[in-house]
Amino acid sequence: MGIVVENVVKRFGDFLALDNINLEVKTGSLVALLGPSGSGKSTLLRLIAGLETPDRGKIFLTGKDATDQDVRDRNIGFVFQHYALFKHMNIRKNIAFGLEIRKEPKAKIADRVEELLELVQLKGLGNRYPSQLSGGQRQRVALARALAVQPSVLLLDEPFGALDAKVRKELRAWLRRLHDEVHVTTVFVTHDQEEAMEVSDEIVVMNKGQIEQIGTPAEVYDNPATPFVMSFIGPVNVLPARRDRTSEFHQIHKHNSDVYIRPRDIHIETETTSTSISARITRLIHLGWEVQAELVLGDGQVLTAHLTRERFDELKLQPQQYVHIEPKEAKSFPLDYSI
Repeated sequence: MGIVVENVVKRFGDFLALDNINLEVKTGSLVALLGPSGSGKSTLLRLIAGLETPDRGKIFLTGKDATDQDVRDRNIGFVFQHYALFKHMNIRKNIAFGLEIRKEPKAKIADRVEELLELVQLKGLGNRYPSQLSGGQRQRVALARALAVQPSVLLLDEPFGALDAKVRKELRAWLRRLHDEVHVTTVFVTHDQEEAMEVSDEIVVMNKGQIEQIGTPAEVYDNPATPFVMSFIGPVNVLPARRDRTSEFHQIHKHNSDVYIRPRDIHIETETTSTSISARITRLIHLGWEVQAELVLGDGQVLTAHLTRERFDELKLQPQQYVHIEPKEAKSFPLDYSI
């Protein structure tokens, strides 16, 4: 395994940041640590890097116990959200920095820098300074600098968080292609579900210092293990459990606990059926390739449904129109789960 975390606990004063974490990251894989602020994902990354020390537990890197190993001896590349480039150095010098610290031969450094400039698609820009590059280009320089020393593990802490949406999306695709070329074991922290789904081989969903689920993007989306994962990975409607069972939805689907349903799983018709329930459209939002319909049921429950543009045009829906809906798929969890 590239990285193994065993029974790791980390506290900051009275705050339990990580609660008995166990994780294995396969050699050469790209894994996302996904969760909201305060979930422990950045703390876990810093422990792997050696920037923090666990209160309990072990961390192994490439099969060796690195728990007490100095950060300089772990052969790790680390990329932060805010680039951390040296402003007074040109791009070549920034990329070469780690190699020069190791006193590698000058010819070897020069060859490696040129190789990396081409790899991160910045060939011909080596003499520029960070201030002369765009945010996306600066982050690629930061990645090249981290890769220069040929690390056994690459750690990325919210690497695209400071960039605008368009550049962020472009860099996500670029990072995936880059990883497929270099195959370095990579762990990156993000709170962006779409980013994790698009880039990673596996997603580690974290919440309140614990791991809720580990799986491929398809697994955590299609088969969420807990209500938190269901709610955090992709949009979802949550219909609270009704003790009196008077909710139209609960009567049809016989759920005693909360019901979770994806907007894409709500089927809309203009004609009633034996299993549909009535709803009123309060708002229609055009999102490019799909349309979002905000609906309210007879008992006041609000739902969101997503339709393709083709289906929307076929139904000719209008605000305030009454329609008939039927969930294609709904999920419930044991009553002892809580978000």
